[in-house]
Amino acid sequence: MTSATSRLASLWDDAKAETMSEPEKLLYRSNLLGSDKRVTNYGGGNTSAKVTEIDPLTGEETEVLWVKGSGGDVGSIRMDGFATLYMDKLRALKGKYRGVAFEDEMVGYLPHCTFNLNPRAASIDTPLHAYVPKRHVDHMHPDAIIAIAASKDSKALTQEIFGEEIGWLPWKKPGYELGLWLEDFCLKNPEAKGVVLESHGLFTWDDDAKACYELTLEIINKAIAYFEEKTADIPAFGGAIHESLAPETRREVAAKLMPVIRGYVSGAQHMVGNFEDSETVLEFVNAKNMRDLAALGTSCPDHFLRTKIRPLVIDFDPAKNNIDEVLDGLDAQIAAYRDDYAAYYERCKHDNSPALRDPNAVVYLIPGVGMITFAKDRATARISGEFYVNAINVMRGSSAVSEYRGLPEQEAFDIEYWLLEEAKLQRMPKPKSLAGRVALITGGAGGIGAATAARYLTEGACVMLADIDMEALAEVRDGFAAQFGADVVRAVEMNVTDEAAVEAAYADVSVEFGGVDILVSNAGIASSAPVEETSLALWNRNMDILSTGYFLVSREAFKVMRRQGIGGSVVFVASKNGLAASPNASAYCTAKASEIHLARCLALEGAEAGIRVNVVNPDAVLRGSKIWEGEWLEQRAGTYGTDKNGLEEMYRQRSMLKRSVLPEDIAEAAYFFASEQSAKSTGNIVNVDAGNVQAFTR
Repeated sequence: MTSATSRLASLWDDAKAETMSEPEKLLYRSNLLGSDKRVTNYGGGNTSAKVTEIDPLTGEETEVLWVKGSGGDVGSIRMDGFATLYMDKLRALKGKYRGVAFEDEMVGYLPHCTFNLNPRAASIDTPLHAYVPKRHVDHMHPDAIIAIAASKDSKALTQEIFGEEIGWLPWKKPGYELGLWLEDFCLKNPEAKGVVLESHGLFTWDDDAKACYELTLEIINKAIAYFEEKTADIPAFGGAIHESLAPETRREVAAKLMPVIRGYVSGAQHMVGNFEDSETVLEFVNAKNMRDLAALGTSCPDHFLRTKIRPLVIDFDPAKNNIDEVLDGLDAQIAAYRDDYAAYYERCKHDNSPALRDPNAVVYLIPGVGMITFAKDRATARISGEFYVNAINVMRGSSAVSEYRGLPEQEAFDIEYWLLEEAKLQRMPKPKSLAGRVALITGGAGGIGAATAARYLTEGACVMLADIDMEALAEVRDGFAAQFGADVVRAVEMNVTDEAAVEAAYADVSVEFGGVDILVSNAGIASSAPVEETSLALWNRNMDILSTGYFLVSREAFKVMRRQGIGGSVVFVASKNGLAASPNASAYCTAKASEIHLARCLALEGAEAGIRVNVVNPDAVLRGSKIWEGEWLEQRAGTYGTDKNGLEEMYRQRSMLKRSVLPEDIAEAAYFFASEQSAKSTGNIVNVDAGNVQAFTR
């Protein structure tokens, strides 16, 4: 398989492990396994260890199962991510089992087996680990193994590659019954070191933590070697019938497609997009057999839950670059997918099935361009794309040595609409107020821009920071990435007076997140001079940045928002000076007044499309503000006959409320106008100036 051309190397460090307890070794092993996507995908797989502990009630030794808790990820799990359960109670559960028709009820008994009041919920895979009669168990989803598991000749391939060392079990939905199957296999095959589960993954086991880890790698490496040998001279997926467009052209196509798709799929909630054009993806989307394979759907349950029953292949021809034709037909394509999904639901539903969920595709394949995924947040969209890359790798291997088989439709439905999965969804926390929203903030490296970005990120938005100061921009972006996660924040160099740069920035935000919902137009400068000393260059610079710049970024925001068709919010950060004149600042005050009137005009134009346009008017925000550095600070201090240190106090005393105005105060107003709290407000001005009678709007 071309995506796994090298063997997995053991990363186990005996010196590190020497002083570890058995639970600590389990954590170490789990993190090592999860660090390589060839071993398992994000959130996929499970690890466990049976450990002798002291019972807190009796003071006596007891056997405890440590197993990855529900919803965890082995690569990033910590000690508190493991569920702990009494083994004697897990064995006693066999007496409560009433058969396959009632196996879901067994999940309700797992909390009764909890050791030491551990609050971590046990996963559905717990019986699979509990009943394997070995101290250490790994359950992984390696692409190379699932390529075997998802093949028509899965059982024969398993025996051909592994002999008697690794067994095989037919497809069975994860749950209690499968745990009993595994136990039965182990008891009947005591020399076996593991088992391949059809259409699912790999189990391996040992009584030593290091030996279990290295066995898992050994088995995966055998599968990798087999596929490398068997597929070396076989064109993947029947060979290429399309050629990839140039990288910059691929992004151009994605930038045009993603806002339109986003608009179609954001009915119940706003969706966020991810674009992927790796070599693996391009090889698949350009291939002769791509459409047939994609229609079969994914196989491994973890893949399927993340990527839906099947992807939507966009009718794009890279040789013609027929993007306009594709956009014209996109509505019909997406509607057809929805109808097909609804029909699948009707064919497969049970009397007690949860209601039909979002019928839109998660994965979109574009020949010559790549893959787009949409989900409720950026991380989920990215991870869904990673899962489909796993599926591509599986299809490559299976179709080369046998015949690839997706999960049978009814089985796929029974997992997607599993009542236990539904219960898990219902337990999810309520989305934050800006979840799924995408904001572009100009002047993003400055005090107000950064404070607004922090407010939006806290409420679940994705943020594109735009600024001309790349050094400051990188610092702010990196800080937010560390605090909120790298998925949700991006940065782009943008001069708001450069039409091409503004257009490029919106293309970037469309590719990175799928579109834009919120524009905070905040880039600014300030100047101070008596009118007779105001040069034409100074006048034009104010107008270029504060008037023309606001026009350019708003115009492009309107274009994207109209393509999406789901409304939007534009927030201008103007100034008290736009309403109340100040001495020796005619250029600045006039430009700020222009901003305010532009916002009024845009509010009129945007209303029919649900695009709201509002203004926040700050005054005297000195802290963290770039415009209060250098000459402007000196000039304003000179105008009011004070020094730098006294200027903020002078402004505070000048205000009616006698309070300083901070960047976070402006951010709060910008949040209000971006949120649903102001859903019925447009064309408004909010002064955040601690009170200035001259700036009263009425």
